[in-house]
Amino acid sequence: MDDKKKSDILNMLHDAADDELDIDLDISLDDEDEAVFGEAVTADSLDDAELFGEDAVKAEDDELFAKAMQMHKKDEMDKARAVIEEEKQARAEKTDPRYSYAKTKTDAELEEEFERGRKNAQLVAKKKNSVRYRMKRSKASYAMMAPYFILFFTFTVLPVVMSIGLSFTYFNMLEAPKFNGWANYIKLFLHDDIFIISLKNTLIFAVVTGPISYILCLLFAWIINEFRPKVRTFLTLIFYAPSICGNAYMVWSLILSSDRYGYLNGLLMKLGLIDEQRLWMQDAKYILPCLIVVQLWLSLGTGFLSFIAGLQTVDKSLYEAAAIDGVKNRWQELWYVTLPAMKPQLMFGAVMQITQSFAVADISIQLAGNPSVNYAGSTVVTHLLDYGSTRFDMGYASAIATVLFLLMVGTNKLVQRLLRRVGE
Repeated sequence: MDDKKKSDILNMLHDAADDELDIDLDISLDDEDEAVFGEAVTADSLDDAELFGEDAVKAEDDELFAKAMQMHKKDEMDKARAVIEEEKQARAEKTDPRYSYAKTKTDAELEEEFERGRKNAQLVAKKKNSVRYRMKRSKASYAMMAPYFILFFTFTVLPVVMSIGLSFTYFNMLEAPKFNGWANYIKLFLHDDIFIISLKNTLIFAVVTGPISYILCLLFAWIINEFRPKVRTFLTLIFYAPSICGNAYMVWSLILSSDRYGYLNGLLMKLGLIDEQRLWMQDAKYILPCLIVVQLWLSLGTGFLSFIAGLQTVDKSLYEAAAIDGVKNRWQELWYVTLPAMKPQLMFGAVMQITQSFAVADISIQLAGNPSVNYAGSTVVTHLLDYGSTRFDMGYASAIATVLFLLMVGTNKLVQRLLRRVGE
């Protein structure tokens, strides 16, 4: 094996050692090692030269030298790694004060300091999560919110709190409120039969019109969103118009008129479905179904617009990613992509529908009168208006309002829990 080849192998060993080490470590063969390798090769070559020839001896020489170099390289690299680890440890202990500090403490002292630091970290985290800290940190934002918050607190929150307080008093608007404890609530649930009828009608309204109108709003918004912008705008106006129409009750009064000239009676008699006119809003068994139909017709309001806006904000790339993940049809797109992406709008629409369903009053008053026949169209709000605006028994009216408020809050919490499961 020629000297040049040996020199190249030794240089490769030098380069490999330099790549692994940050320190200057020479792992080349010294003269004694080369002499040992040379003597081994020479001894073997002298014995075999006569039998196999010079070429065979030279090939065996190269093979023996390569094996020896591999063993030498492996041994030197192991030593180099050990030196690196020692050097790193020494350097860390020398530069990091925590090592020198830890050596001066016992295990018990270190454990005590660790527990104290953990408690301090918990106190800091608790302080940062406090309302006072967040308000102090975001005082500019709260200053900008102050005008709206003051108005909202003055005309919404404060009246609700005052109404809850007045519900435990007798207050006739002429004398100072007199505390009477739970008397109003006892009368409300045990002695007021009209309230029980009104509560039953309100719950029927809420259970029937609430979910149906909510689903209709979402379904119509989803369908309309597929059209071109100009067509979408026109259809949105068509569906939204009934909720803001000032003459809606007059139109339905003509439709539900009790004489034979009423549109519904005239149409049914012409088709032969009835023989004589029906008293739609004077017959107790027809009043509530008719009011539910009118309520559904008027239900495409603000919640419907919020769904249209929410569908416009869904990122189109989500549908492409969903298709790659295995979504195959439009219903799966709606459940796994569209609805999770518009949860804020879904929550807003749910709150609006809950409010409309429980606060039904104008429809009943305009079409069935107040009071209606056998109180068939009475709701909690009409009962509240009777005591608050006609009889001026504000304490009892406040008790009715408090019950209605608790019903809305409880239903709202239930709907929030259901909406969290959308997309699962």
